[in-house]
Amino acid sequence: QVCVVFSEELQCWCRALVESVRCQVGGCQLGCFLVDYAKCCSVSSENIRVLAGVFAKIPHRAKKCCLHCTKPLTLHIDYCENTAKIGPAKRWDTAAIQHFRKLLE
Repeated sequence: QVCVVFSEELQCWCRALVESVRCQVGGCQLGCFLVDYAKCCSVSSENIRVLAGVFAKIPHRAKKCCLHCTKPLTLHIDYCENTAKIGPAKRWDTAAIQHFRKLLE
């Protein structure tokens, strides 16, 4: 369900999907995906509201997605043997992300 949260970074109310909830001593923090900005943010539980009326029917501008069966790769350099091989990585490196964004443009 889409709700409305106040984003401290953007300084405005935004439509969001709640992805996670972390309860602490001072209150709960919600991990949210802003559906009109394609950003993830953390919001306190006081800054969330129910989305009312016709605003709930407006389609999202962004959807969270992933590349099917595409795994990140990186260049592994062995300085002792003076070799370099491409192998699996735990996360995408910055150069790969920038290259993918240029392809999308």
